[in-house]
Amino acid sequence: MDKKVELQVLNITNSQAQIGAFAMLLGEVDGERQLPIIIGPAEAQATALYLKGVKTPRPLTHDLFITSLTVLGASLIRVLIYKAKDGIFYSYIYLKKDNEIIRIDARTSDAIALAVRADCPILIYESILEQECLHLSGEERTRSGQINDEGISLEEALQQAIKEENYELAARIRDQINSRNNNQ
Repeated sequence: MDKKVELQVLNITNSQAQIGAFAMLLGEVDGERQLPIIIGPAEAQATALYLKGVKTPRPLTHDLFITSLTVLGASLIRVLIYKAKDGIFYSYIYLKKDNEIIRIDARTSDAIALAVRADCPILIYESILEQECLHLSGEERTRSGQINDEGISLEEALQQAIKEENYELAARIRDQINSRNNNQ
């Protein structure tokens, strides 16, 4: 049986490969390997805003899903990236309700957006990680390792919210920027 390796979200940046897409960089927990995944702007924004602690005035879709699970007495217990083909990653989310484990097919970007909210492990088979990963030294890993202003910044999130005419979200992001700037 193929061993499973735990990953964590390291960074989200604009994709150099696809216009309008984003690259999510996943890193091996307690390891050197990194896995880039191309994701859409909605999932990139949802994940980055959550990881940066930005509170939206209304629940985003992934927040709604996690809340619905809780209300129904279920919980997200893990995400598994089980396949990679032609640059596309395939994932399952695993839910637990009572003593039953339920496996559901999901887009990897959505599965990860849910996993960060549920604080559950993101797993990948060793063979897939080895085939698709980037090998970086410890210093390179440290330089690229955290979501920061080189990833999706609050300023980029603000511009996206304005572009989408989501002025309520834009106002909250602006307040977050002002708060951050006042604390520096």
